[in-house]
Amino acid sequence: MKYVGNTDEYFEITTLTQSDHSILTQPIEGQLSVVWFLEENNTLKIDSVESTFGKDQIICVTSFHKVEILSIGTAKVLRFNSPFYCIVNHDSEVGCKGILFFGSRSLPVLYPNLDDIKAIDGLTQMVQLEMQSRDELQQEMLQMLLKRLLILCTRIYKTQENIDKLPKGETDIIREFNFLVEQHFKEKHAVSEYASLLNKSPKTLSNLFGKLHDKSPLKMIQDRVMLEARRLLRYTELSISEVGYELGFNDIQSFSRFFKKNQGESPTEFRIVKLVP
Repeated sequence: MKYVGNTDEYFEITTLTQSDHSILTQPIEGQLSVVWFLEENNTLKIDSVESTFGKDQIICVTSFHKVEILSIGTAKVLRFNSPFYCIVNHDSEVGCKGILFFGSRSLPVLYPNLDDIKAIDGLTQMVQLEMQSRDELQQEMLQMLLKRLLILCTRIYKTQENIDKLPKGETDIIREFNFLVEQHFKEKHAVSEYASLLNKSPKTLSNLFGKLHDKSPLKMIQDRVMLEARRLLRYTELSISEVGYELGFNDIQSFSRFFKKNQGESPTEFRIVKLVP
């Protein structure tokens, strides 16, 4: 079921199955998706990393993620684009920028409790009902339902990751850091560069991330660069030197050293292994 507005607004809710999963494997540029697995044993390869998801787990993916479906039961997918609802411009409304989407951390996986599942099920049913409406308020109603879903998912993830334990000001710094890394990781590799953008000291950022997990801000930046390196080596025909240049390295030697230190194998070894059928 799709909603298409007069100025490229797009919102869709559909069911993903083993025989019909093009909505994830052939994404449309600029669209964001919330995927809710309805059955057990769903195995996906996302950015060349294989993961298995259980019943009622939720993932949030962008059109930048490279998704392969290895096995799947059924899943409900809500997909939208920024003309329909821009999470960056409306960050004060839903607060999911840098958490669910456009964050420098690994793929967000949500583990809703029973009350959360009831709320999510109710919202998706209301979306399906509203899709059948054709009056002048349909888009506003669908946007409202999407906002409620995004707020709920953000709360779930913040709780399970202990982000909600931090004061709001500190949470906002983490979200903004994640978002800035997503925007600038190709040309900015130093914590000091992001600290300057945030008007904070590198030590402040390190102390703040230390409250949440064992990943330092530098490791977050490096992980994002590595994610893109693996994507480009796995899914493009760019040469290794071109991949390094794309990611802000001045020469192939410095890129190769960085890649091997973080991956445990050289870019050439990684590409050869991944290209073997």
